[in-house]
Amino acid sequence: MNDRKELFKDVNRIVIKIGTSSINTEDGKLNRQFMDNIAAQVARLHEMGKKVILVSSGAIGIGIDILDFDSRPKEIPVRQACAAVGQGVLMQEWSNSFAKHELKVAQILLTYQSFSNRLTYLNLRNSISTLLSYGVIPIINENDSTCVNGIEATFGDNDKLSAMVASKMEADLLIILSDIDGLYNKNPKRNHDATLLSLVEEITPEIESFGGNPTSMKGVGGMRTKIEAARICHMSGCYLIIANSNTENVVTKVLSGEDIGTLFLANREVHKNRIRWILLSRSCGSIEVDGGARDAILSSMSLLPSGVVAVNGKFDRGEIVEILCEGKVFAKGITDYTSDEIEKVKGQHTDMIADILGYKNYNHVIKKENIGIC
Repeated sequence: MNDRKELFKDVNRIVIKIGTSSINTEDGKLNRQFMDNIAAQVARLHEMGKKVILVSSGAIGIGIDILDFDSRPKEIPVRQACAAVGQGVLMQEWSNSFAKHELKVAQILLTYQSFSNRLTYLNLRNSISTLLSYGVIPIINENDSTCVNGIEATFGDNDKLSAMVASKMEADLLIILSDIDGLYNKNPKRNHDATLLSLVEEITPEIESFGGNPTSMKGVGGMRTKIEAARICHMSGCYLIIANSNTENVVTKVLSGEDIGTLFLANREVHKNRIRWILLSRSCGSIEVDGGARDAILSSMSLLPSGVVAVNGKFDRGEIVEILCEGKVFAKGITDYTSDEIEKVKGQHTDMIADILGYKNYNHVIKKENIGIC
């Protein structure tokens, strides 16, 4: 079933990636009208109850313009300087655009290490989720000014970054906006007979061969990095669409199911695979709970500290533990507190966590989405 309107009817969490070629005009100036249009479309989605995350390129391009370079510098330190100069301006302009719709924004700068460390990733995910719960629009960019691997060596003009964000935030849809209509079987700028692919069901070697070089001087994310982003999304159960940012109301048209751009289908069984991964992974310890907590967990609820009876073993936040009741393992999950922290708060009401630990990161010991029933 490939009817876009039907596929997207239950889409709730959306990541929108905006490339450098979209946010800058051809002469390198910031395209404020485009930013205003995107903000207006996101505002409409926000009114519909959708949760939207932006991944915005453009800081380096703005810095190039401010520092009055004639061309894109090749030296990494110079590009990092451009990013440092341009990032503040980029966020201020986004803030201005969203303020017209009474929406607030938050800046989040990431590196690949943000996803490599489990604890850092959990903190990141919870921070973004909290921002979304308060109606704030997170705006994410790679931390180019401090990236130790070399700018664009890891994420490719934020294509891969946007896919990583969509994957880790369990988004339903990633929209990559660029200066091209979608994936073609040939380079459309060199071949007049190139055909736009409306649907990609599977990323085959032939699809991979359609990847190309960067499409403009200011941007670095060619179709190759977008196909890699599609691969990440497919494995994460997230649909991906590549569309032309010049299309009027492109975001709202995509969500309404119009046949624009290229749609990459998702593996919609990924949630089951993720739970299977939790159940088959090695446990680092165990948590014993009472009957009430067991019944709550079996009813798809989170594990609260009040239901914890005992803690066995030493484990950190983000590790997998067994959940027992009356000596029998009935579930496994990813814990959001260490064994020492849980030992201190076991049997206590959620309101007591901050008094006991001196801080409270979560109301739950294990979030319901991170629990698999054996």
